[in-house]
Amino acid sequence: MLTTLHTAYSDTRAADLAWALGREPLPALAVLDLELAGATMQLRLLGASHQVLLEEEHGSCSETVACMPGSSTPLPLGVAKRIGGWEYEFAARVETLNAGSFAGRAQELLALVADHPHGLAGTFPGSPHAFTAMLAQRTEGQVRWRTWHAYPQEGQLVATRTRVGVRTPAVAL
Repeated sequence: MLTTLHTAYSDTRAADLAWALGREPLPALAVLDLELAGATMQLRLLGASHQVLLEEEHGSCSETVACMPGSSTPLPLGVAKRIGGWEYEFAARVETLNAGSFAGRAQELLALVADHPHGLAGTFPGSPHAFTAMLAQRTEGQVRWRTWHAYPQEGQLVATRTRVGVRTPAVAL
């Protein structure tokens, strides 16, 4: 699903993004509710990026990647945590592209997400390449999602990848 977000583009720099687990739902500009083989998931586009809410028999998880005033947790390159009965893994990377490459990559990502049944993308007024996009899937007992946050004024694209799966007990040898 592709939508235009009717708000000022508040994410001004990729370096302003922060990461948090366990936050309460924040006001969303667009929401996509999904059922993925027993998991209830909500993809949320915020005025300041994204939030994912996940519930399943093993527990719940809330991930927020956004410009959050007062946040002291910058966007990490990687995180691995146990959340209840789950293993949570998060990774982020920042790509810096020239103007032509950025426009092409932006169009490619928006096309990928716009028509996907588990995809949500929102463009911000002022630039067709200022967007946040999210794509979710469930495979092999794991829920996974990817996000992209575009900053055309800097030529930067922030990509994140998250995996949440049931913790498997250690096997004695």
